[in-house]
Amino acid sequence: PPPQTPGIPDTQGSLDLAEIMGDLSSFYDDTYNNSYNTYNNTYNNHTILDYDAAPCHNHFCPLFQRVAPPFLASTCVVAVLATGATLVALAKRPQAWRWPQSRALVAQLALATALFAALLPALAAGVARGWHLGTGPCRLTHLLWHWSIFTQALLVASGSCGTAWARWDPRSRRLAVALWAVALLLAAPAALVSGVAAGTGCVRRSVAILAPAYLLHLSLCLLLLLLLPAGLLLAALAVPRLRAGWAAGAGLVWLFPGLWGPYGAGLAGEFLLQAGLLQPTCGSFEYFDLALGLSQGLGVLHCGLGPLVLLLAGRC
Repeated sequence: PPPQTPGIPDTQGSLDLAEIMGDLSSFYDDTYNNSYNTYNNTYNNHTILDYDAAPCHNHFCPLFQRVAPPFLASTCVVAVLATGATLVALAKRPQAWRWPQSRALVAQLALATALFAALLPALAAGVARGWHLGTGPCRLTHLLWHWSIFTQALLVASGSCGTAWARWDPRSRRLAVALWAVALLLAAPAALVSGVAAGTGCVRRSVAILAPAYLLHLSLCLLLLLLLPAGLLLAALAVPRLRAGWAAGAGLVWLFPGLWGPYGAGLAGEFLLQAGLLQPTCGSFEYFDLALGLSQGLGVLHCGLGPLVLLLAGRC
């Protein structure tokens, strides 16, 4: 389908075309009406917005619709093969993984990655042909998507802070149940703020940028994708025992926050722009669409690269 034109800036919802997962981007909502005379129209299937008579041409949407489906499909194939190989290796050579790359931790990371990869075909089809499954499945998809991401963030943090996963005993099993349950609870706001826009787009954010539910969701994303890894990094530099764990191989699981960190920073930048805390210009919108899309694409790569790195660690 042709690119969707963002709604009129004074609407309460927003269409986010910058999401690599089929989201239609819009960085233009009622916030900017206070200081800009904004109008939009469509010309040659490209969105044209005028800030003080300066036309802004955003070419990200057609690029996104061409690139996203094959990217998601190929990443899904790599993720399935790599995750399957990791699980087979865990079953055949359990002794190959010892702390800090323990079998319990690697198995949970692989399962969380498999959950993430399982959502990619539906999202790729939604980008290529439009989302026709309705609001409920869209919100469920975003719930599972963020559940996988938040679970991996908590697993990485717990694996970097101690020897909880050194063996699979009642204590570690209780910890595993608690981490997965907490991650599901933290992912719930993602389902509340997502929805279907223009009838065919499963968007990450269908509410205003200052809506309480979205502010909660944004805060959780920044906490788990930026602040938690930064705090653990500082702790590792300050505590010799944690540095010893990194030397033994715990740093390998930090591939995950390394890939998702730029996307967390992109979400913070999106909020600052849309809330009017940063001066918006034509250039900032054009380049920010591309930067946010690329950062999320980088994060998506974790489901293919992560299992490969863990499999390599086990073989070595």
